[in-house]
Amino acid sequence: MSARSLAYGIASVALVSAAQLAMRWGMTHLPGLTLPPVAAGDGTFPLLAVAVLLLGICGYGASLLCWLGALAGLPLNRAYSLLSLSYPLVYLSAALLPGLGGSLTAGKTVAVVLILLGVLLINARPALPAKPAAKPA
Repeated sequence: MSARSLAYGIASVALVSAAQLAMRWGMTHLPGLTLPPVAAGDGTFPLLAVAVLLLGICGYGASLLCWLGALAGLPLNRAYSLLSLSYPLVYLSAALLPGLGGSLTAGKTVAVVLILLGVLLINARPALPAKPAAKPA
């Protein structure tokens, strides 16, 4: 497991979490979804909300590129478990940052702690080297 691949994995988690938060904020500041798009009731169009929404979408793209870097050097079971870290990040951020509408509850917090424990258990032991595939007889 290379440090560079681990850094890519952590960057992917951070980017996808930030993208989720940005898209949530952007969507809550846009008028309802209609086709074709229309301006808000007062005739204005919330450009900041659209910009933040697009930034979130770009964050997903950047996260994907980092994820590919992580997959190049991490065992899949370890790399995939890193994605679970986005749940606690988004949960806490949505609850603590203004304008995102999240809330902290005992049940949700216990669930997040269980997710973190699962990630720790998966990554606690050194990864075993992959066994070569058996050759057909």
